[in-house]
Formats: sequence, C-alpha cells, structure tokens
Amino acid sequence: MNPPDEAAAVEKLYEYGQRLAEASGTKDESDYLGIIEAAKGSSKSKQLAAQLIPRFLKHFPSLSSEAINAQLDLCEEDELGIRVQAIRGLPLLCKDTPRHLPKIADVLGQLLLAEESLEKDAVQKALMSVLRQDSKASLTVLFKHIESSDENVREKVLLFIRDKVFPLKTELLKPQEEMEKHITDLIKKSLQDVTGAEFKMFMDFLKGLSIFGEGAPPERIQELLEIVEGQADLDAQFNVSDTDHLDRLMSCLYLAIPIYMRGASNSKFLNYINKHLLPVFDKLSEEKKLDLLKNLAESSPHATAQDARQLLPPVLQLLKKYMPRKKTNEEFNYSFVECLLYTFHQLASKTSNTTNSLCGYKIVTGQPSDRLGEDFSELFKDFTERLTVVEELAIATNKKLTQGVGEFGKAMSAAKDEAAKNEVSAKKAKTNAGLRTCNNILALTKPLHQKSPVFNEDKKISPSWKESPKAAAAGNENAGTKRTATSENGAGLKKGRGDDAPPALVNRALAGLPRGSRGAFRGSRGGRRGRSRGGYW
Repeated sequence: MNPPDEAAAVEKLYEYGQRLAEASGTKDESDYLGIIEAAKGSSKSKQLAAQLIPRFLKHFPSLSSEAINAQLDLCEEDELGIRVQAIRGLPLLCKDTPRHLPKIADVLGQLLLAEESLEKDAVQKALMSVLRQDSKASLTVLFKHIESSDENVREKVLLFIRDKVFPLKTELLKPQEEMEKHITDLIKKSLQDVTGAEFKMFMDFLKGLSIFGEGAPPERIQELLEIVEGQADLDAQFNVSDTDHLDRLMSCLYLAIPIYMRGASNSKFLNYINKHLLPVFDKLSEEKKLDLLKNLAESSPHATAQDARQLLPPVLQLLKKYMPRKKTNEEFNYSFVECLLYTFHQLASKTSNTTNSLCGYKIVTGQPSDRLGEDFSELFKDFTERLTVVEELAIATNKKLTQGVGEFGKAMSAAKDEAAKNEVSAKKAKTNAGLRTCNNILALTKPLHQKSPVFNEDKKISPSWKESPKAAAAGNENAGTKRTATSENGAGLKKGRGDDAPPALVNRALAGLPRGSRGAFRGSRGGRRGRSRGGYW
C-alpha cells in the first residue's frame, strides 16, 4: 500500500471510530466491520484496529467471533508494536462479554512464551486484568495448562502463578472460602505430575490459605495430610530398588511432619515405614537410612499408642544393631543411634509397659500386657550393657572434640585467605555438631539405666537437627557440659540432611536439576506421565 492510500485507510479508521463513539443510539454495524477489516491492512491500520476492536465489541455481540479472531491474528503479527497493542486490548474483549473470558485467558496463557520484555510485560498485565475480572474462570483455564503436555507453556504458566498469583491470593481469591476451596481442587488435579520443588511450592501455598490456617478444623488438616500421602504413593507396590519412589517417600514424609504437629494422624505413614522400609533398612543407601531415621524420629511424638506398640520392636532391634554390647574397632554411627534413641523414648512413652518384655523394664500399668510375672532380666542386662558402651564412646568422643575447640580461634587468625577461613569454619561447625550429638546421646541414655525409667522425662531432649541456630550457639559456648543438639556428627559421624533442610530430593529440586529429572518425583509408573524437566525454583 502506497503512502497516500495508507494515510487514507488510517483516516477512514478514525472516522469509523469517531462515528461509533458519538452515536447515541444504535451504532452502524458497517463501521465496526470496517474496523475489523482494517486489521488486515497496513501497519498503522493494524495498530489502530487493535485499539478500536476491543473498544466497541460490546455494541456488536453478533460480530464477536469475527472481532476476536481479528484481534488474535494481530497478536501474531511480526511487528512488535502491533502485537503489544493487540495484547493490551485482549482484556477489554471479555470485560463486557464474560463468555469470552476463558478463551482470552487460554490465549494469554500461551502468550506467556513471549520473549521480548515489552511483550512479556503486556501479556502479564493483561492476564492479571483478566484474573481480576473473573479469578475462578481464569485460574481454571490456567491450571489446564499445568496439566498440559506442552512443557514450555506449562513452565511459563507455573512461573506466572508462583510469582504473580500466589502473592496476591488475598486480593484474587474472593469470595475467600469458595475460591480457596476451588484453587485447592485445581492444585490437587495438577499434582498428578509434578517435580519435588513444584509439589513443595504448592504445599507451601496451600498451607498459607485461611481454610488450612490457624484454627482450621481437623478435617482440613487431615485433607492436607491426605494430599501428601497421595503424592507419596503409599498404595503403590513397594520396590526397594525404585530410588525414585524412595526419594518421593522421604520428601513427602518430611513435608508431612509439620502437619502431624497440627493434629493429623500419621498412622498411614508409620504403618508404611513399619511394613516396607524397616524390613529392608540394610538395603538402603547410607543417605536414605539417615533420612528415614530422622523422619521417623520427628514423626514418633505424634504416633498413637497402637502405632507405638507395633513400631517399638523393630526400632529396638535396629537400635541394638547399632549399639554394640562390647567395644569394637568398627565405626560407630552416632547419628543413627541418636535418631533411634529419640524414637525409642517417644514410642515407649506412649506404651511404656510394652518395654517390659522388650527390655526387661518393670513398668506397672495394671494391664495383662505388663507381663510382670515373667523374667526378662537378661534383656535388661543386655540393653543396659549396650547403653554403657555407647556412653563410653560418646564421652570419649566428646572429650576429644572439646580439646580441639580452643584451637579454632588460633587457626582462624592464622588463615591467610577466604578459602582457608571457610575451611576452618567448616571444621568448627562439624566439631560443634559432633559435640551436640554426643551430649544429646548421653542425655537420652542416662534414664534408660533405671529399672522403671521415665522416657524423655524432662521433654527438653529434642532431635539435634531441629535445634535453632541460636540455641545451638548457646550450647556450643559450653561444649561438653550442656546437652545440645546437632544434625551432623564430628569425628567419624555420618553426615545428615542439615538443620531443617528438606531431604535430598527436594534439596536437589530447589537447587535446579538438569533436564530429564522430572520423573524422579512423579514418574510414568502406573500410567502417569513422566515430565522431562528438572526443578525450576
């Protein structure tokens, strides 16, 4: 189109727009058709049409299909300015004609793939405008993209929901209870195929909703737990060599622990551990073993008496395995022993008379299960001898580590560069962690020498890896004299998962895995799709 013709076409468009704006009654359909047709014209005509089509659509509902198709065509133009103008007009297409909103939301979800910063910004703002018009319909459409097989669109939509929707949940989720229930249902559907990091992201969001917040009814708290249990695949056939399933189990159990603390029942997880994981404990990797024991320890305070009765025998059997009756040259795993001792205390406190036939304790509850007429003195002797060996090892290690504490100040002063300082700091942290572990073990073994012990009597013995940094620092100032806690060992103690850090799978996902690792959290087993991407967040 030559310049005079282009100028005339643009002028004609202005005339159409002016007549439609000034008409007080019925507006001329031919003028609007002229605007739609101009979307196929010159560059300037297209830009102007992109503004006028959305502006007057409400007056011509019978032309909505033609108008929307023309606007969407403009969104695919090669020229950035035309695309941006067309995208900005999309929310207006459904403002007065709500029936078009799902389609517009769907298109905007796909347009999140835009790479130009100006276009990307226009898409996000348009999508937020559509969300404010009808959050329920818009979110429903966006979550369909999360279930989509188009990985690129899915990723962009997830990022948008994380960065734009979740922070504005108070504004967008109205009416609150209805919309919170709706988005919960949408999230449940999308969890059929997610990475570990995505699952954690969704769980964090759900826990921030008012329906699951402080004062939530028990059924809501249990609903949260059931979501985690479903992700853990507790009904699937167990195979100890299926590392993906083990990773998922450990991650889900870790995420479930805070929910137990709010009153939800952990029987299903504990029964699964008892039935499937403890019998194959020796076949697990060292990392998985420690992860399982820490999760079990943190879960044990919330076990029922019935669960405790079932778990105590295998836990005690495992504890004896790692507590030698006589000193040997074999490496002693302080982390395993601490976890198992803590678990033993917690379970025994819920069914104390069960320990009569397991350890030879004399605890009277008046129940036939006390079995006080039977002689279990050999069991008591065996158990307390093992406790004595453990204490001697812990005291010796404690002494050795304490002797080295004072050297770290000198080593730090002598360090010549940042790398050397970091090395000293790491050694100091490991030493302090070892001290806290040993002190915790000594506190846990002391009451178990009594014929009728009170398990974890003072309630101040906590899993070492759960101790706050502030409390740990206070304990380290008097290393070797105060009972403190740790998540790692010193002097040959096995490395743990870290203070309050997620298990290995979620850790890796949060750090960003290479492509191709998505199936590690929700693979293709049982007909599920296996995502091809790793963690994103």
